[in-house]
Parts: sequence; C-alpha cells; structure tokens
Amino acid sequence: MADEALSAGAVARRLGVAVTTLRTWHQRYGLGPSQHVPGHHRRYTAADLARLEIMRRLTAEGITPAEAARWARQTPAPGLAGEVSTDALVEVRPLGVRDGGGQTIPVGRAGPAARGLARAAMRLDSVAIGETIARALAADGVVATWDGLLRPVLVGIGERHAATGGLVEVEHVVSRCVSEAFATVTRAGPATGPARILLSCADEEQHTLPLEALAAALAEANVAYRMLGARVPAAALVEAVNRTGPAAVVVWSHLQATADPAQLTVLLASPRRPLLVLAAGPGWRADSLPAGVVRPVDLAEAVALALAVRDSLGQPAGH
Repeated sequence: MADEALSAGAVARRLGVAVTTLRTWHQRYGLGPSQHVPGHHRRYTAADLARLEIMRRLTAEGITPAEAARWARQTPAPGLAGEVSTDALVEVRPLGVRDGGGQTIPVGRAGPAARGLARAAMRLDSVAIGETIARALAADGVVATWDGLLRPVLVGIGERHAATGGLVEVEHVVSRCVSEAFATVTRAGPATGPARILLSCADEEQHTLPLEALAAALAEANVAYRMLGARVPAAALVEAVNRTGPAAVVVWSHLQATADPAQLTVLLASPRRPLLVLAAGPGWRADSLPAGVVRPVDLAEAVALALAVRDSLGQPAGH
C-alpha cells in the first residue's frame, strides 16, 4: 500500500480540486490521509481516494458538504468483504440528477489533468482551474498546455453545449481562468526591438482564447507582438497594419460565418503589406484563401512561422 499512497498534490490533481479544498475536507469532515510513515507527511490511500471521490461528486451536484461527507465516510475500503463501489454508492444517493451525460465534460483520450480540469470546471471551481493551468504552464509550457490540457476541455464544453444548450456558465468561468493564466506568462528575458507580429480576430469573431494562447506562446519565446483582440473590421486591421508595419499578421476565425476571405484580400493589397499573413482557426477554408495566405494547422505551427519571420528579419533569438 505504501507504493500506492498519494500526496495531497497528487490527489488534488486526480480529483480536480485545490489542495486547500482537501485541507478543508480533512479539518472539517475528517476526510484526510490515513497512512502515516514516521518522519513523513501523511499520505492518501486508495480507500481515502474513494471517499474523496464520493465527496467531490456529491458536492458538485449540490449536496451540502456535511451531507456529502456523511455519505463518503460510509464507503467501505476497496478490497474488503462487502465492498460497495464508488459508482454504486453514488447511484443510491438521494439525488434526482444522474451522473454522466449533461453532468460531465467529454475530454476524449486526454490525460488525468484534463479530466481533473473538466471536473473542476463543472463545479465552477475557479481556484482549482487556475491552479491546474498554472501547474501545466510551469511544467510543460504554453503549446503543450493548450494542446494537451485546455483544448480537450474547451472542445468538450462546446460539444456538451451543442447537445444540451447548457454549460454557458462553465464556459465563461473556464475562459476567464484561461485568459488570466495566459496573461501571467512572462518572458524568459527582455524583449527588445519593435513588435513585428500583429494578432487580430476576424471581423465579428468573438472567440479570442486561441489568439491569447498564441500571444502567450510568443511571450514565452520572447517575441514581441501587438494584440488587437476580438471583432476587428477589415478596415481597422488594414489601418493598424499601415500604422505599425508588421512583418506578420495572424487573423483568427473560429466560425465560417466570420471567415470572409475578402478581409484577407484587402490586407494583402494594403500599402504596407506584411511579409506573412496567417489565416488561423477552423473557420477558414483552405480552398478559399487568397494566394499568399498561409493556414497553420495548429498553435505549434503558428508559433514556428512567427519565429521564422523574426529570424528572417535578423532579430536575435531571445530578443
């Protein structure tokens, strides 16, 4: 059992809750780690984890913490005679809402961190969401965090919304937490020289998170940029290009309704035409793009293209 025992941080990641939440459940309701090794912190056993999973699932569905803790403490330890599984105990809880379906966010084959983030999202637990994203950014960087953690959850929220019309409040909380996390990404060193990359959403496009991810990835690579944000009319984008003379412009479109190729054509005809125009996002159709426009397949390629433009201008890496 010693090898199976988990630290508070590992349990928090599995459950998608903050470590401070685990401490509260321990202090108030007695749902703490039970394994004690002299000279070491107490650790959570499989039985502890099963009880905490009950606690998490019940509180997520509106049961008071005290009542949820009462149910959790009744859970037999795994492997004992007469064991009642976590799923079975949840099925007999006094709730009118079934677990699964509209109560979960599908994340496909994403790993435990994404599943934990999805659970935290369903609870609207902004503290746990922020902690999960911050850990991933510190450990893996922006691109890996976006691809492996955030995109699966955001796509899952979108799928659930399309099927049920719900989770609007979940999407808002998660989006805010993601934006705040990206805003904290700092440069490894000082960025010198002009901002030669311009980031903009297409006209009437309001989905900005992927563009914010690109901005964070550029900051992580010490590449200076300007961000225009959501719903930028073509005329305003051209004016910004003529004012600043960027070497590369990224125009993001999430929906086909906002992906009008005419706004790219106008951009290419501007007096200070950029060296590179990127049509980023699923809204753009590759067969409708004007000649000279590049459509990156993902965030990593968009970052690589931006770095290539920087290097072609003779700007040293790290500046």
